[in-house]
Amino acid sequence: MHISFLLHNGYAIGGTVRTTYNLARCLAEQHDVEVVSVFRTRERPVFDPGPGVRLRHLVDTRGMRAPTDIAPEHALPAQVFPRADGKYPMYSELTDRLIGEHLATTDADVVIGTRPGLNIHLARQTRRGPARLGQEHLTLATHSRRLKLVLRAAYPKLDALTTVTEADARDYRRLFRLPGVHVESVPNSVPEPDVSPSDGTSKWVVAAGRLAPAKRYDLLIRAFSQVVAERPDWRLRIYGGGREHDKLRALIDERKLYNHVFLMGPTHPIEPEWAKGSIGAVTSSLESFGMTIVEAMRCGLPVVATDCPHGPAEIIRSGVDGTLVPTGNENAVASALLTLINDDELRRRMGRAALADAARFDPAHVGARYESLMQELTGRTGRGLHRTRGSLLSGAYAVKDALRNTAHGALQSGRTA
Repeated sequence: MHISFLLHNGYAIGGTVRTTYNLARCLAEQHDVEVVSVFRTRERPVFDPGPGVRLRHLVDTRGMRAPTDIAPEHALPAQVFPRADGKYPMYSELTDRLIGEHLATTDADVVIGTRPGLNIHLARQTRRGPARLGQEHLTLATHSRRLKLVLRAAYPKLDALTTVTEADARDYRRLFRLPGVHVESVPNSVPEPDVSPSDGTSKWVVAAGRLAPAKRYDLLIRAFSQVVAERPDWRLRIYGGGREHDKLRALIDERKLYNHVFLMGPTHPIEPEWAKGSIGAVTSSLESFGMTIVEAMRCGLPVVATDCPHGPAEIIRSGVDGTLVPTGNENAVASALLTLINDDELRRRMGRAALADAARFDPAHVGARYESLMQELTGRTGRGLHRTRGSLLSGAYAVKDALRNTAHGALQSGRTA
């Protein structure tokens, strides 16, 4: 099968880029896979798409000082890419034309869009033949009313729409009229890290992500001041960059936590830093999925997370492999952290459970679900399957068995440790 992803910027740092490459790399083991990046902003991509994935771009913005440095068309506003998509200022008549030419001439069996504006291009410009699969990495609830109106008109032209949580899939089924469109939730995938998992003995709490208001690191810092009052031997590392940095730095100083809370800046790869900790923390007011939760769990950390829409409750089994607390509740965050800090055996047991349970997000498992969906779509549109080296789907049950055995073995070792 020839699978073509359409991505905003495959050379940047971002959750959508990372999860797209995780999926593409897995599918490329059996299929012909390309990633078409609308923009190229640096010489090499930050994340490795994988040896079997072809990466190409449509617009090279390296060294650009003004849109006309590329082409006069790039100074004119886009007409296809919707104004309501937050990336609209970067798009133009040039991107409209180049994306349209790509979609009108592609020989792919399946074309996959990775953000709302690109899904609009898929719906309106893909030639007859390829199956059109739109991915939503955000949530319907966070889209503006204006964007919802545009999507409501365009999404019925897709063959399938995937969301990263079942809660979001239910919203699309309930609020949009999508006759004939397969709406399915498929979580983001996170590969097994190339580091030894945490043994739960270090005295570090770890958090990671953009320093943005929705991540509520201010809440985490205030909660950690309560932790320090009882357990001054524990510390917190926060990885990531963003516009909240100075505000958070001031809060750390105000609370006199400069010896206990550390803003570490962006770090890649992040897995070794998770593995140095014993507890993960996510205090967001909103998560479209919760990649950092899964990343921490895959490194053997139980995660204390706010039970915000939409993702955490679909990832964490509270009291088993992590803890869910009410959103915005500083005292609840502090109490949950202290419960794990003060009980070594509980912390290590939940860490082992987190490691086992997170195996269900392995790319092989998620890739098998996508392949099953794409086989259905290509059968529906009448396209042949240009197979290469076998089938992920044929191995899906073996993958499930392996994951089940891994989880069982890890839990058993946890009981006997």
